[in-house]
Amino acid sequence: MRAHLYGFNLGLSLAVMATLSACDSNSFNNEPNQNETSLVLLDEVPAINQGVDLLLLAANQPISNILWQQTSGQAVTVLAASSKVISFTPVVDGEYSFTVSFTDSDNIEQVLEKTFLVESAVHKITARLSHTALAENKVSFRSEIHQTIDASTLTWQQVGGPTVSLTTDNSNGELAIFFDAPKVNFDTLITFNVSATEANSNITYNDQVAVLVEPAAAIVGKAYFSDRKAKVFAYNPNSPYAENLVNCVYSNSLTSSCTLAQTPLLAEEVKNSPTIPSVESIMDRVVVSHQWMGDRFKDYLTNTDANNDIRNLLRATTAIVIAYDIRPSFYWAATGAIYLDAENLWLTPQERDTINEAPDFRADFGNDLQFVMPWRYVKDNDYASQSFSKSARITRTPTDALYRLTSLMYHELAHANDFFPSNEWYTHQSGQRVLDAAVSTDFESDQLAISLPLASQEMRDLGQVSFAGETANQTQKNYLPTDIEGFFSPDRATDFYAYSSKREDYAMLFEELMMQSRFGILRDVAITNQPIGDNISARDYIVTWGQRGRIGDNKLTARVLFSARRVLPEFDSQAAMDLIATPIAMTVGNNWLENLTISPSKTSMNHLLKQLKSYAIPGNFTQENPAKSELMSDDNFNRYYEKPLPKH
Repeated sequence: MRAHLYGFNLGLSLAVMATLSACDSNSFNNEPNQNETSLVLLDEVPAINQGVDLLLLAANQPISNILWQQTSGQAVTVLAASSKVISFTPVVDGEYSFTVSFTDSDNIEQVLEKTFLVESAVHKITARLSHTALAENKVSFRSEIHQTIDASTLTWQQVGGPTVSLTTDNSNGELAIFFDAPKVNFDTLITFNVSATEANSNITYNDQVAVLVEPAAAIVGKAYFSDRKAKVFAYNPNSPYAENLVNCVYSNSLTSSCTLAQTPLLAEEVKNSPTIPSVESIMDRVVVSHQWMGDRFKDYLTNTDANNDIRNLLRATTAIVIAYDIRPSFYWAATGAIYLDAENLWLTPQERDTINEAPDFRADFGNDLQFVMPWRYVKDNDYASQSFSKSARITRTPTDALYRLTSLMYHELAHANDFFPSNEWYTHQSGQRVLDAAVSTDFESDQLAISLPLASQEMRDLGQVSFAGETANQTQKNYLPTDIEGFFSPDRATDFYAYSSKREDYAMLFEELMMQSRFGILRDVAITNQPIGDNISARDYIVTWGQRGRIGDNKLTARVLFSARRVLPEFDSQAAMDLIATPIAMTVGNNWLENLTISPSKTSMNHLLKQLKSYAIPGNFTQENPAKSELMSDDNFNRYYEKPLPKH
């Protein structure tokens, strides 16, 4: 497994069954009480740094209009105030009180209250995050342990609810579990206990965590989303599109594309005006699983899109979906929406806790090849974006998340403007399905492939192995990094991923140009060996060939301009290309980490950045230098995904 390239550790062990036991005295019966609704505290006497989980266990009846409120104690952040479950980690001892109000099946409003004490002792293991999930939803839990805990003693045990099959990830002194919620006929609680022993004192700490599984209608055979999706809602409940948004863009009941009358392109908002779409009109199209996700996206549009690139590019979309179970991000012409992994948006550790972290299903693709092609964005001879350990309770700044999110937006919105180019926005009929309108276009990416095609069939075939999961043949398994250099370096692609499809080739060109032009951020791409074994680090990837700023290669210029002029006509791509620097060659034989500092001195870089000033976002966007990681950066994780279109 090429673990560090794809964002998780080699300790991943697939299909590991949990150790199961009968429910103990702290566990809950699988079937709710049929006579009453109760408010339950999962760990009855929590301590500082121990997860506090409050669960509204409904009788076998529907409830609605849920609202949690804290009434006493040190103020805590509640990010799911309309859910049946809330969870937080106290940092101050004392008495805490919460109320939860809801409307029962008889349309009567009820209020329940829970008061409890948090002990002053500091707990040394924390499990996060209790929450609700629909039946068949993906679920993940992660533990955090104190530095004095012996990580090898860390154990998960299911202690309540129907037995589930677990996948575990034991990495960097922490342990996470993943599973699919079972089918249920009523609200069903599944509880786990995580324990670990302190190295010096032999004291064992325990913490419980739970998922409240809610029943969901069976997924029909022709559903556009064949795997269970999270419960989502319109960010702006007063949006004129609120009634249609969820059902049209993120629902397991969707079996046919909605019409442009139901979910029109955002371009309709500016049809009779030359103005740029407002942030408010964009937020009317946003669907989220948690309110904070929409809040962060709104802040991003308001505070960092100074050139209006993202707002203009969004004109080719019908909606923006941000949910805890979206991984990886993608654009989908079947709905006209862009789907964003919330990992790109969180700022606080509490926000990050709400995101499901199940590994990407493509992580093992290409493992039997003898090469890899890592990439990263760099600024001033350092990583442009910093990666944070899952165990670190870090609060990011908007700048920390800016470059990674913006490069993703440039990429996915290039796809949207390929399916819905600006010269066709107002040619479609309102009664036409979004999917039919999208596939009726004259694809700009098709025209690129005809007029300025890529040459290497070998790279196209390898792209299907590494990105589509096809089985490598023996010839492909025998290719050495030097063979790949012969295929790739003379060709006109910016990155290996460009060979996965014509659509991806088109988007990669635009993304790299915009990141260098707007931010002075350059993209590295290299060809290296594929290390084998445990404890692999960036130093184990030896560069056979590599470039920084490949779009500056003259043989790519016409292709870059072809894409940029069509994706974002408002952007002066020719002026931008005139300022693009000549690519910098990596040092052959040095490793991936050693090749991080190959740019000219900062004085020379400042001269380049002054040239680019007219294209750069104003303000201070200097990225704090992240520590040089011995591991491969998360940037190497394949964030992009081309979701196949439905056949009906």
